[in-house]
Amino acid sequence: MDSTGAPKMEFATWPRRRIIDTRIAVIGVGNTPYGRLPDYDSTALGAWAFHEALADAGLTAAAIDGLVMHRVGNYQKLCEMTGINPDFVSVQPSNGRMCGVSIQIAVQALMTGQAETIALVYGNDGRSAGAKYGGAADRYDTAAEQMWFPYGMTSPGAVNALMFARHAMQYGTTTEQLAAVSVAFRKHAALNPGAVMRTPITVADHQASRFICEPFRLLDYCQINDGGVAMILTRSGLARDLRHPPVYVRGVAQASSLAEGLVSDDFNRAPMQSVARKVYAMADVDRDDLDALMIYDNFTATVLFGLEGFGFCGVGEGGAFVQDGRLELGGALPTNTSGGHLSESYMQGWNLNAEAVRQIRGGCGERQVAGARLIQYIAPGPVTTSVIYGSEPV
Repeated sequence: MDSTGAPKMEFATWPRRRIIDTRIAVIGVGNTPYGRLPDYDSTALGAWAFHEALADAGLTAAAIDGLVMHRVGNYQKLCEMTGINPDFVSVQPSNGRMCGVSIQIAVQALMTGQAETIALVYGNDGRSAGAKYGGAADRYDTAAEQMWFPYGMTSPGAVNALMFARHAMQYGTTTEQLAAVSVAFRKHAALNPGAVMRTPITVADHQASRFICEPFRLLDYCQINDGGVAMILTRSGLARDLRHPPVYVRGVAQASSLAEGLVSDDFNRAPMQSVARKVYAMADVDRDDLDALMIYDNFTATVLFGLEGFGFCGVGEGGAFVQDGRLELGGALPTNTSGGHLSESYMQGWNLNAEAVRQIRGGCGERQVAGARLIQYIAPGPVTTSVIYGSEPV
């Protein structure tokens, strides 16, 4: 007995669940159209995407016993709308960094037997709701705390513009090099019927676009829209006889530099290096094995920071690395082949992960990367995450 007289719980007698299967597979992806969808709130958009993912997998809602939600307004309402009673539920805050975190949570739940088939559901009505990413009207928790406002750090754009200005000063990076990112992703969007911005642009167009937060111009910014995305994950032993071949989650990892504040002295390089070490080891791959890359492109400069932080190029060399079509289809490292956040739509990482799955399946039409078998998702930032997808398990 303990000091209260109650019998002691003997921990050794608790039932213990072993890790059932470390091989996790994506068996369904779905999304709504992107743009202005004023008749749908974030929950309805998530439910729409959920049904699209179920249809893609060839499943009914009865197969879902786990639910991980990001930015969906009301989990109770979503479950009522979709008719599911999950054994495992997780709800993540609205920050885009939580996309990779959500996927990691789902993988861990599947590995530990908390659920067998999990739906990850994202809904965003930001365009119709008049979302403001920063400033006094910010209603979506962009982490631009009021204590930073007097110094001009009133939005993620301001924070990243300041970081890029420092990068330019230290390493000679130019806005023309940022333009190479924007131009490459717009080329990809032109091949994607679902992309919001499909009109081709040039470096000159980028340079002529107006400043939003100098040195960032309009074409350095992502596209805020309404939309929903859903993914369905299961343990690989259950991923048989479905509509599409399974796409395996070979590695997931995260690390943070949250104590350092919004403006990172090293462009968040430390957490990226930590994640790189973990995710490549878990996936049993090297950078050179990758067929394509999906980088969280809320701003063009984030792509440069991510390439440097994950070791695709040297420190300060991101600007030079993205030139000469390297990130374009047919280039050495095809990146954000759907158009990414800059041109397809800003779905806070989810459309990038869906694109990775579709590329490995081989179903991307004109924008297909030939023979894609390994694709990495990277989200640089104060919470850095990465996921590596493959056509085969580890």
